[in-house]
Amino acid sequence: MRDTLGLEGIAGVLLVFVAVGIIAVRDPVIAGAVMLLLAGLALIAKGLVDTAMRSFGLK
Repeated sequence: MRDTLGLEGIAGVLLVFVAVGIIAVRDPVIAGAVMLLLAGLALIAKGLVDTAMRSFGLK
């Protein structure tokens, strides 16, 4: 995992989970909504990257 994300990526993922954990302590419903939002953004980013890679002939 360190090869694909790097140290900054791993730190970013941990920071996101800590932030959602802090929100979950206060309000679990809001934390669930934030996780759905982050998952949606990740899927959008993956789609954009796949499209860009295909346009350059890398995939």
